Amino acid sequence: MKVTMMHGAGGEVMGELLQTLTNFTHNNAGGIGLEALDDGAVIPFHGHNLVFTTDSHVVRPIFFPGGDIGRIAVCGTINDLAMMGGRPIALSCGMIIEEGFDVEDLERIVASMDTALGEAGANLVTGDTKVMEKGALDGITINTAGIGIAEKVVRDNGLIPGDAIIVSGTLGDHGLAIMAYREGFDLGEQIKSDVAPLWGLVEKALATGTIHAMKDPTRGGFASAINDMARKSGVGVRVHEEKIPIRKSVKSAAGMLGIDPLEVANEGKVVFGVPASDADAILAALRSHKYGKDAAIIGSVTKSARVIMETTIGGERFIEPPMGDPVPRVC
Repeated sequence: MKVTMMHGAGGEVMGELLQTLTNFTHNNAGGIGLEALDDGAVIPFHGHNLVFTTDSHVVRPIFFPGGDIGRIAVCGTINDLAMMGGRPIALSCGMIIEEGFDVEDLERIVASMDTALGEAGANLVTGDTKVMEKGALDGITINTAGIGIAEKVVRDNGLIPGDAIIVSGTLGDHGLAIMAYREGFDLGEQIKSDVAPLWGLVEKALATGTIHAMKDPTRGGFASAINDMARKSGVGVRVHEEKIPIRKSVKSAAGMLGIDPLEVANEGKVVFGVPASDADAILAALRSHKYGKDAAIIGSVTKSARVIMETTIGGERFIEPPMGDPVPRVC
């Protein structure tokens, strides 16, 4: 077997490659490790839960409506920490830069990263830089790793039948913004990336009620995330199509491009599973935050083993995990 672009797209095909990439016996430092395939690891240390995660970014184009590769690099790591309940503290950054890359663009990227760090209350404390010969890369690749502290660890496998499913905002924005931009559609400000650091939003939710599970729907989008959560939890999920928040502009662009907005990456959204008794309070808390104004309760957890959507015309269909992200190189 040869590695293909599909193996990096976050869908079912990537799962095949992960069987090789995660084949370590030394994979756990005493808490939650690589075997869990969660958003990060948890390492108990002197009575604290240290959360650790890493991510690499190969975005094309590196500047796009609503963000750039630097903002994604910082927000992606901060959000992975947040999905485990971790307050972000410190990040590292490794840059691999192609010879001939514009230094002014580097300055823009660094400034964007610094702004995102400030929003999250985190700091970038160490890094590394390599320069490759021209033609070896597509401009720049960025790796970030981060550590945080979790008072209470949250997993993506804790869904319980009866839980409410909440999404923190409109879905499909990032992937469709990238794709529309690549295709040369001039949509002005109608579609732009949702890339954002989500710790402040998650912190509000954690302070308001119980969260059984949460996950950010990045590569593979909501379809991949909700199926992953359901499979790991051993439950099913039923969602209502009319309650899923998707911008009209995103629906229109998705229709023109033949893409399901539920299958494309988001970079500033969270899928929550919460007790039904806490759902309204958590929803109100999310809507009070600038990154959660479009939050919605879209469904509930069931005992069945499938993810089903009740459609607006009165039918039902399975939401299947995608084979891969239909918009590659978006994060």
